[in-house]
Amino acid sequence: MSNSDWKIVLGELEKKMGVEILEESGNRVVATMPVEGNRQAFGLLHGGASAAFAEALGSWAAILHAGPGTTVVGVDLNATHHRSATGGTVTGVATAIRLGRTLASHEIIISDDQGRRLCTARITNLIVRGE
Repeated sequence: MSNSDWKIVLGELEKKMGVEILEESGNRVVATMPVEGNRQAFGLLHGGASAAFAEALGSWAAILHAGPGTTVVGVDLNATHHRSATGGTVTGVATAIRLGRTLASHEIIISDDQGRRLCTARITNLIVRGE
């Protein structure tokens, strides 16, 4: 099976968060997530929801890059929250920074319905090959 035959499978958290995949490859993953249901007590998109969304996108891209017989494990995640949202849908775009044999790094940009950047994240995943 080629890497292009792989399809992302949503986990329990992504399903609860309402994530929908629009595009998927090792170089780029695009998905959306509703703000409703992912807000904190003050009515703003929760920063933890943004971080979890970013981690999911970057990890999916890394496993699509790594291919069959592999697992990926996030070893570093950082996120800068530039602004928040109170409604609508956010879009996350994970773009490869470096795709290696043992490490894959992706930048994830999360934007609101007006295209304004809400969050910039970066994740590095360790690629674990099957024994």
